[in-house]
Amino acid sequence: MSYQYVTEKNSMSKKLSAGYRMIIFLALSGHFSVSAATMPDSQELIQQVGIQQQDLTSLNQGEIVNFNVADGAEKELSAGAAIYLPATPSKIIGFIKKNKNLTSIDTDVIAQDVIPQEATLDDFKGFGFKTGSDEAANFLAAKPGSQFNLSTEEFQTLKIANPEQSDAASQAYRKILLQRWQAYRKSGLKGIAPYDRGDGTEANPGGELRTATLESKLVARYFPELYKAWLNYPAALPAGAEETFFWRNRQVEGRPTAILLHRVILSEGDSEIVLSRQFYAGHSYNSNQLVVACLPYRDGSLVFYANRTFTDQITGLGSSLKRSIGQEQARSEIAKQLKSLRKAFK
Repeated sequence: MSYQYVTEKNSMSKKLSAGYRMIIFLALSGHFSVSAATMPDSQELIQQVGIQQQDLTSLNQGEIVNFNVADGAEKELSAGAAIYLPATPSKIIGFIKKNKNLTSIDTDVIAQDVIPQEATLDDFKGFGFKTGSDEAANFLAAKPGSQFNLSTEEFQTLKIANPEQSDAASQAYRKILLQRWQAYRKSGLKGIAPYDRGDGTEANPGGELRTATLESKLVARYFPELYKAWLNYPAALPAGAEETFFWRNRQVEGRPTAILLHRVILSEGDSEIVLSRQFYAGHSYNSNQLVVACLPYRDGSLVFYANRTFTDQITGLGSSLKRSIGQEQARSEIAKQLKSLRKAFK
């Protein structure tokens, strides 16, 4: 193996690492029930996701077992994993819902809060850059490209911000977050503005998330009403559904970044299914979608999840190497998060 290859691999590993720390941690909140018993049992799901018989011993011993989640797009990195935990699904979900427990799983979160149904600018006041920081100055001076994920119109609004005002960058970003949340609430995936990469090129997070949803075959099979509502949001969720939105400020690649999330949890008997969608990320990656199933198994639960992340960082020259490194890093970060979750239930 050449020195150049090793250097490039190490560099890409560091760059891609933070973008894939979005496993079970992704704040699971909201709850609804349906009348039809559609959740598969653990053995059926083991077969459906393709976990091999020889891996069952490892799974039963509490080890993390990976399974393939097929990539459906050039910019997509996907990873699937399962783990056995000695706790009921309801206890696992209850643990995850508590913010103090979430930060024990992912320590990169700087701040986060729930976005209420009738949100105003004040509901984003907890988000902000450190006054006088390079990140704040760079944001106000941002131009189309890969440094920040903003639309053409959003880049234009930064030109009218007053850089002499101490919190100008934070105020400008809060307005953008509110407007993006409002657009998503009104029009769903179609309302997500593309990111202007310059030179007439764009990234399309709305299209990426549509692809991720279309690829969620097991959700479509076992929960067709939920699947249709998720795909066609803001179509009404199944009766009794509750949805939760979050904003988050999180360290990604050593930089604070704003994230907007939409999440739903469905309880069916003793089992749980979670849908989580990051419909805005401030930089480094474009979008993310996570599907988690938590089912009774032996004296505890099996937790399955399929994580799909879309990023421009794996395209272009050396894309095969970048994708390989990205997949490796994704599985590594997933394992780290699941080990933290497993430790909480020992």
